[in-house]
Amino acid sequence: MSSGTYGLQAALAQERLTAISRQLEHKADSTTRHKCFLSYHAVDAPEVLSFVNTYGDFFIPRAIGVSEDDPVIQSDDKDYIMDRIREKYLADTTVTIVMVGKCTWARKFVDWEVYSTLRKDKVNRLSGLLALQLPSGRTSNASLPARVDDNVVRHSGEDTGYARYYTYPTTGSTLQSWIHDAYTARRDRSHLISNGRVRKINNSSCA
Repeated sequence: MSSGTYGLQAALAQERLTAISRQLEHKADSTTRHKCFLSYHAVDAPEVLSFVNTYGDFFIPRAIGVSEDDPVIQSDDKDYIMDRIREKYLADTTVTIVMVGKCTWARKFVDWEVYSTLRKDKVNRLSGLLALQLPSGRTSNASLPARVDDNVVRHSGEDTGYARYYTYPTTGSTLQSWIHDAYTARRDRSHLISNGRVRKINNSSCA
């Protein structure tokens, strides 16, 4: 992605996130540090980098996502695209964390990454799912991406869906417990998954 698309600061943050991800790509998931795919809108990359710098000792980050430059997305076979997203980007991660900023809800690639997170078949391995509200998302009263919202269900103040949505963490141990809950949800709450929504074709407008 060019630096002119979202600004130089965002581009530099993405480059650093990519470098961190590649340094850790062969590090295996463990019972104390789960390997997490970070799904985010590129404009929020500086906040995502700050998150990784602050809490990277409590999980193994993978923050290389789909981009317009990827030849994979040029295929007319949409199921093939989703399979390749799982293989190429989510890879051996076990939990997907959606980093929610002002316009994350509008991005088609975030929707595709979440869709691939929730698939379980001969090619795709189900991942846990949680969403974290970035500081900018709090100030802008950001909405959840629709597919995430389908899985964040609350009744009478209790979480009853597959995924969870949290405000920005204040301690690493708290974040670690949230991630582990998403990890165990693959076994304990998989029957609650909602992934029937039609996949986004285009980005939505977000001012």
